[in-house]
Amino acid sequence: MSSRFETLSHRRAIVDRRALADRIAALGPLHGAEGRKRMTPVLKEALEAGRAEVSRRLIAYPSRGLEAAAGQAYLVDQILRVLFDATTQGLYPLHNPTAAERLTLIAVGGYGRGEMAPHSDVDIGFLTPWKQTPHAEQVIESMLYSLWDLGLKVGHSSRSVDEMIRQARSDITVRTALLESRLICGDAGLYEEAGRRFKAEIQKDTHRQFIADKLAERDARHRKMGDTRYVVEPNVKEGKGGLRDLHALFWIGKYVHDVQRATDLVDAGLFTRQEYRQFHRADNFLWAVRCHLHDITGRAEDRLTFDVQRQIAERMRYADRPGKPRVERFMQFYFLQAKTVGALTGVFLAHLDERFAARGHRFGLPTIRRRPRRLNGFVLDRGRLALPHDGFFAEDPVRLIEVFQLADRYELEVHPLAMRAAARDAKLADEIRNDPRANALFLDVLTSPRDPELVLRWMNEAGVFGRFVPDFGRVVAQMQFDMYHHYTVDEHTIRAIGLLSRIERGRLREDHPLASTVAEQILSRRVLFVAVLLHDIAKGRGGDHSMLGAGVAQRLCPRLGLSAAETETVAWLVRWHLLMSATAFKRDLSDFKTILDFCETVQSPERLRLLLVLTVVDIRAVGPGTWNSWKRQLLSDLYEAAEEVLRLGHKQRGRGERIAAKQARLAEALGWTQENFHGHVRRLPEAYWIAEPDDVLAINARQMAKAGDAQLSIEAAVDPDRGATLVSIYAADHPGLFYRIAGAIHVAGGNVIDARIHTTRDGMAIDNFLVQDPLGRPFDDPGQLARLNRAIEDALANRGKLADRLVAKPAPRPRAEAFDLQPNVLIDNRASNRFTVVEVHARDRPALLNRLAHALFQSKVTIHSAHVATYGERAVDVFYLTDLTGDRIVAPARLKTLEKRLLGAATGETMELAA
Repeated sequence: MSSRFETLSHRRAIVDRRALADRIAALGPLHGAEGRKRMTPVLKEALEAGRAEVSRRLIAYPSRGLEAAAGQAYLVDQILRVLFDATTQGLYPLHNPTAAERLTLIAVGGYGRGEMAPHSDVDIGFLTPWKQTPHAEQVIESMLYSLWDLGLKVGHSSRSVDEMIRQARSDITVRTALLESRLICGDAGLYEEAGRRFKAEIQKDTHRQFIADKLAERDARHRKMGDTRYVVEPNVKEGKGGLRDLHALFWIGKYVHDVQRATDLVDAGLFTRQEYRQFHRADNFLWAVRCHLHDITGRAEDRLTFDVQRQIAERMRYADRPGKPRVERFMQFYFLQAKTVGALTGVFLAHLDERFAARGHRFGLPTIRRRPRRLNGFVLDRGRLALPHDGFFAEDPVRLIEVFQLADRYELEVHPLAMRAAARDAKLADEIRNDPRANALFLDVLTSPRDPELVLRWMNEAGVFGRFVPDFGRVVAQMQFDMYHHYTVDEHTIRAIGLLSRIERGRLREDHPLASTVAEQILSRRVLFVAVLLHDIAKGRGGDHSMLGAGVAQRLCPRLGLSAAETETVAWLVRWHLLMSATAFKRDLSDFKTILDFCETVQSPERLRLLLVLTVVDIRAVGPGTWNSWKRQLLSDLYEAAEEVLRLGHKQRGRGERIAAKQARLAEALGWTQENFHGHVRRLPEAYWIAEPDDVLAINARQMAKAGDAQLSIEAAVDPDRGATLVSIYAADHPGLFYRIAGAIHVAGGNVIDARIHTTRDGMAIDNFLVQDPLGRPFDDPGQLARLNRAIEDALANRGKLADRLVAKPAPRPRAEAFDLQPNVLIDNRASNRFTVVEVHARDRPALLNRLAHALFQSKVTIHSAHVATYGERAVDVFYLTDLTGDRIVAPARLKTLEKRLLGAATGETMELAA
């Protein structure tokens, strides 16, 4: 038995090899394919029993990841040894083998290391001394068929020793797999010969190239996985900070120093004892998570998706805490381990760098362009900021902040050994939290005109950031268990600061023209940077994080050196950082009271500028795909309307003036005769002219004129400014028109993000929908548009059962079921002077808008506009309603019934989809 499994307790409870061999022997003489079929059920039963035992141990001791991984590898070892003996001695015996007929079975890759998850591939190699003999071919083929019959996924190779050396020389993947090879059974002399040749002909004098190749391979893998270790659905094996990163360290250590176990990395001088303990703890934890993942999903699944995070947190016995459910506590520990892996990688590479890097050139790291003179006692080590001696931070703990300030100021990289010392001495930051010099240096880094994101990330990796600002330390590795946020809170915050810096420097003018222009006008620059740092600082504490965060800002800002006025503005920005997005995305911006209510809270043009830029970077930093041109348009509209109110006060034009101005611009754009134009104006109510922007007014006018007496006209055109397709429907008005159209758009594969519903004075409906595809892009494919037209025509003509087609549509986000989201209905009669505003929060599900609109139809109310926003698994649908006489809905009994119907529709109870 391999010494690798010596620490595995009660091994025979997993599989008793001798007893299994006896059971095979009891089957009697076994020959050829028939004999193989007879012994397969016995091996399969042993494999399943062994897996069940490993699974039972994992559930009983859920944190023993390395033990579970070793147990799985031990089980496969014993099955292979019994199978090899039965095949070579029973099925295809060889009574007088020659030297050419020697055969060796080896484990390679992760299996060679003695670590396997329940559904990992079984990576094996067959070694022969020279060209494969017919007998070796028979044995290899039979064994592979047996393993496939057992349901194992096998990665295999069969090579002579010469072929092995040749392929290892040309292919880094083969070389890495063989580096971890281990003898399972067969000719030990042949295995030893192969090992000697591998060291002499492959490893010798190729250390530097191997390191460079493995680092390039790692970087490519990180780019493919998103290049951050803080994504909320990480890949445990391949992701940044995952198992593969730990394996890469071990491979390099084994290749360069010939270490056999991870513990040997200490003797090689690559880790301290403490760092090895961190390595072991991360390795053990990540293996536990991976084994639970395979066990729960029943397949080789390495992505830690939302639907299994809850189950693993429960299995690993995490408990809920006030404001922080067990799943978030489990994931926070996961990200802390991933962070540890990153720190260990830096230290490890620094040692190798010292030994192997050529003069003036380092492993993939930039070289310094200039040599700064004033480093305040710090030194340069081949272009990196380093310490003159190991006790440098202890002599003056302010240097823990100064090292990062100098790195930013002179655009230097911090030497990994200085990072190691900073991580070790980070606790000294406790002593300098109130030191004015330390706070001034920190503020310099935060508000740097260069690249504050990079240096703040280094500070966070070293653990200094969270020690110096303990409130930030509480959100380090803090995940948000939803499908909207892609990153942990600390990563989101640091990304937001980086985005702010790029907007300020004009690097994102194409994506954010308004924010870039506004940023140039901002007077309170450091207020904005501090507000971005603190906007999510109170997440995970229970309660409203905006209000709690404002309290943190009032306490922290004076310490950072901000004045009383600056502190008040930061606290206000943190308190209201969600106001602008909530107003823009969930309210009707054509309702003037929306703008007035917003301005009443904002109160000053400078606050409006600060809030716009904070809102933009907050949304952009949530993750890829969350920002789009529709959101940009809504925020721009709100900013411009609010800016006019704040600038002119009560001098802005009244409702009548605004309508007249719009009509005058429309008349000019259309060029119609006066009689035709006045006829068009008389048909449409005042609310229509207020609600619709100029371009939509022109599109509607032309469509209505072209339709003439027709009872249905559908026009669709891509609107690049809004990032959506405008679908305008002119039809004879009748009850339920809106829910039928909403259902038809869903059937055609579209998502409604905004809708305005109008009725002409002569009984026609003119409804404008903004539609996107499920990925948030305009609906612009000709086939899609034709399907959309057909679906709307069928729905309005009652052709085919719309309800059946809606039920058949798949969920837009199938994993949304992993979240326990209770629907909520908020009815507000104060948000508008003319409408009752109803806001529905629910889990995003197929045809949700259709269901809600149908519930409103049953409640006999008129929908004037609808605004739809999705935040991951959560949908927020807002409706502006009146009763059938055009008044707000105020009767308590009626409001109660409306709420009950909408709650039923949101939970999916009412399956009366548009018939």
